[in-house]
Amino acid sequence: MNILVIGDIHSDIENLMVMLDKIALLDFDVIVYSGDFVDIAINLKGATFDDITRLVLEELKGLKKPIVAVPGNHDKEVLHVLEENGVSIHGTGKIIDGVGFYGYGGARTPFGTPLEPSEEEIEDGLEKAYDKVKNCKIKVQVTHMPPARTKLDTISSGAHVGSEVVRKFIEEKKPAVAISAHIHEARSVDEFGETKLINTGRYPEGYCGLVTIDADKVTTKIINLI
Repeated sequence: MNILVIGDIHSDIENLMVMLDKIALLDFDVIVYSGDFVDIAINLKGATFDDITRLVLEELKGLKKPIVAVPGNHDKEVLHVLEENGVSIHGTGKIIDGVGFYGYGGARTPFGTPLEPSEEEIEDGLEKAYDKVKNCKIKVQVTHMPPARTKLDTISSGAHVGSEVVRKFIEEKKPAVAISAHIHEARSVDEFGETKLINTGRYPEGYCGLVTIDADKVTTKIINLI
């Protein structure tokens, strides 16, 4: 299975459109969206957050592949749109071609954004989500918040700002891949134990990721679309 990973569009519809033709040329079976469809600081004239999220999903549906998504810390108001479109794995799981995708969205910030779950809420949500796919041999964890003390949660100062719960969950459950987002400058791949990690950064800056899961091997890479 090849998994296309994108995230952190933050209402940038223009750049979504620009790079979709390039994405369509890639070989993938599933799309994972790792959160932040909208941005509370960006007001597109005449468009609601629901409108923006629906437009993003419609454009992604045009690629004719299954989609799973978690909300970002800006996406509390549009979670219902993800659920209505059948793509949400926020606190739940979906099985696609035998691979179990489970996740939980939102993330902490210093700014009081709409969806900032506590560590306890993240843990509870991941437990419920994992339970839906626990019998799958291969599992993929999707969170907006990156795991603590990895390349994926390092801000420009060098400090680590990720979730200890997300890290602990990876350590205990050992998914094949853990996908996250949120820390734009921490665009990278990493490894933790048996799990491959990937944060693809901001899609509007020209980045996506490709995860390949074979019978005995998992690879992750970040692709520059520009």
